[in-house]
Amino acid sequence: MRTTDAIVIGAGQAGLAMSHCLAARGIDHLVLERGRVAERWRSERWDSLRLLTPNWMSRLPGWSYRGDDHDGFMTMSEVVAYLEGYAARAPVVTGVAVHALHRAPAGYRLETSAGTFAAPAVVIATGQCDVPHIPAMAAELPRAIHQVTPSGYRNPFLLPDGGVLVVGASASGVQIAEEIHWSGRPVTLAVGRHTRLPRRWRGRDILDWMDRAGVLTEPAEQVRDLSAARTQPSLQLVGRPHHASLDLGTLRAIGVRIAGRLAGIAGGRALLRDDLAETTAGAQRTLDRLLDRIGALADAEGAPDEAPPPTLAPFARTPSAIDLAAEGIRTVVWATGFRRDYAWLRVPVLDASGEIRHAGGVTPAPGLFVIGLRFLRRRNSNFLDGVGADAEALAGEVLAHLATKGRAAA
Repeated sequence: MRTTDAIVIGAGQAGLAMSHCLAARGIDHLVLERGRVAERWRSERWDSLRLLTPNWMSRLPGWSYRGDDHDGFMTMSEVVAYLEGYAARAPVVTGVAVHALHRAPAGYRLETSAGTFAAPAVVIATGQCDVPHIPAMAAELPRAIHQVTPSGYRNPFLLPDGGVLVVGASASGVQIAEEIHWSGRPVTLAVGRHTRLPRRWRGRDILDWMDRAGVLTEPAEQVRDLSAARTQPSLQLVGRPHHASLDLGTLRAIGVRIAGRLAGIAGGRALLRDDLAETTAGAQRTLDRLLDRIGALADAEGAPDEAPPPTLAPFARTPSAIDLAAEGIRTVVWATGFRRDYAWLRVPVLDASGEIRHAGGVTPAPGLFVIGLRFLRRRNSNFLDGVGADAEALAGEVLAHLATKGRAAA
């Protein structure tokens, strides 16, 4: 059995930031990674994807973007290289899958593919985007329909010929719908809840304004409904060198068919709700509130005047059902978000929905922590740019816990 003072599970951005902050406090630790450093960025992203945050926001403790395109957006290979550089001095053990995490007399015992590890403190850093969520209705699709999630999608040319139904209109859904459309395939986008944003506004990237106005660092304890905030859809943005916006209006203009939320599958037909007006109105209200909030800062800084993005014109009557075979739809892309899979976590810290119970990353089990989840401590807790502040705070919590165990830092 291999022992250390702390073990971090996962070598993505959250795990590596945690490792840096533990090392800064002299805490002996290991980072266990089931694949390679930044494995999800390597193997679970599509070919053309870029970060949604500009490069200057790629800030981790002791590490930041070092290129010369500060306002650009890193490609996936650039993200991997960025995180590999960060991991160079971290005690990462790759190719180690954690099969079970148990309580033990001195803390925790981890059963892994490389044997048993033990430590008085463990930090779960497996992230927000763990396992793609595929609705149960997917089982009702005809077998001839090819199904894929954003984690498995690579590019349009690996899909079967024919039309495509993309389910979900957050960041992944709108980007994939646009890319598939430009490949020449007819695309239908089934729209649910989404967060509409312009890429730029009043001379700056929208995330720049949100950062400067304190929106992204808003503390969890100041949010009126934290549970709702943690389940908000991802921002409807795209990272492109020419800083163009992407929303339902953009997609409609190029010929993507926009439809309501997918309600079910029956007899080879996709059943759709007549709720497009409702969901777009909700997204517009969120956008209006945000622009009102950051508009005062833009005025104070003398930013150039700019009208807000126009309200989307009403969509024509949307279909209530689509006969998939008759319309030649041979692929469904489930851009329906992610869930967390903690089947290996044998410590009773999960709530009724299977999520880890925690207060700012501190679970009810002494010595067990979690990092990298949405709104862990701040609105940007699961961003590349936001996880560092959480890591700094949690490293202090780990140090305090180890002191109670008589484990002094080096």
